[in-house]
Amino acid sequence: MKYSIIAIGDELLIGQVTDTNSGWIARHMTPLGWDVNTIQVVPDDAEQIKLAIDRAFAQTDVILMTGGLGPTKDDITKPTLCRYFGGEMVLDKEVERNVMQVMERRHLKLNEYTRLQAMVPSSCRVIQNEIGTAPLMWFERDGKVLVSMPGVPFELQGMMERAVIQQLLARFNDGEDIEFRTFVVTGIIESALAMQLDEFERSLPHGIHLAYLPEGGIIRLRLTGSSTDPGQINADMERLSRQLHELLGGHIIADGDKRLPQILGERLRELGLTLSTAESCTGGNIAHQITSIAGSSDYFKGSVVSYANEVKMSLLGVNEQDIIDNGVVSEPVVRQMAEGACRALGTNCAVATSGIAGPGGGTPTKPVGTVWMAAKCGDKVVAQVKQLPGDRDRVITRATLEAQLLLLKLLNEE
Repeated sequence: MKYSIIAIGDELLIGQVTDTNSGWIARHMTPLGWDVNTIQVVPDDAEQIKLAIDRAFAQTDVILMTGGLGPTKDDITKPTLCRYFGGEMVLDKEVERNVMQVMERRHLKLNEYTRLQAMVPSSCRVIQNEIGTAPLMWFERDGKVLVSMPGVPFELQGMMERAVIQQLLARFNDGEDIEFRTFVVTGIIESALAMQLDEFERSLPHGIHLAYLPEGGIIRLRLTGSSTDPGQINADMERLSRQLHELLGGHIIADGDKRLPQILGERLRELGLTLSTAESCTGGNIAHQITSIAGSSDYFKGSVVSYANEVKMSLLGVNEQDIIDNGVVSEPVVRQMAEGACRALGTNCAVATSGIAGPGGGTPTKPVGTVWMAAKCGDKVVAQVKQLPGDRDRVITRATLEAQLLLLKLLNEE
């Protein structure tokens, strides 16, 4: 099934706000067998919104629209959709009640602009927003569906998961059973992986395809299969999953669409180990990712963000002479940082990072993007240096990932 995305908002076009919603929608719909056909970003302009809808409906039967539903005058999506699909703007008492309850929960005063959120086109079916004030609206005409949703990411994500995805699947059930398998792969570049899987891909049965979804140092392989015979597609997918494991061996670090901090957490919990971090150039980003996983308090104890050298020395016990002799971005320093984190926070395991994220600070021998990282588990400490490309944010993001991969590799040797 193919669908289109329309993201509305002047702030998206001028770069004031990044459109994260389209990527989130695509990532969550694709495993269900729904492929995005086009993504359009349009201003808060009625004519541009209408043209975007026409273009999308010319190619797909479903449009997922985000944004333009706020309580301000420049949010014109609702009246524009009312003119497009017909009907008139009417007061929805259920939406009004929901708006009042949300404002009361947030201890905010209800004003006239917020009350106007309860005005909706009579041509839509309202999906109550259980998280915010802007209602979701389902429009349908000639077998085609447009779902208008708020642009606030946590509201969109919550309501997609609670209501929209299920309703779309129920509305467009074509009788085929769709199954998918996801494998998290690392330690091999995408081109080499494609070469290794060339024969496997060419031998895939009809109705099954393999997709490569690279992200930094990780590649997600997704097998998607569809058939009117559920038993056959399940058997095929199980057989192909086993083949992938045989072909890739240790390159597969997890089955399922899991994030790296989740994979790492599951392994720590399985081994009954605890973790701390000692971070310099990553500035606590590793700890942030680890604690983004529910239940991480089972194994994660804390972090020392040792940005200054005196903190490395006083809290983590890094030897000053090693800093003088080798520089703060060096193997001896990160090894001592990892050991110091375990000592200071009483954990079995630790990861540590020290690097030059840029844009300044590089030298001929240690250019921008040089990051030393160490992982400790029990008595064993391993370290590696990476030369990471990109700007400051990219270096920090990639160093965060590489440090976790280093620890996971060490844990998998246990």
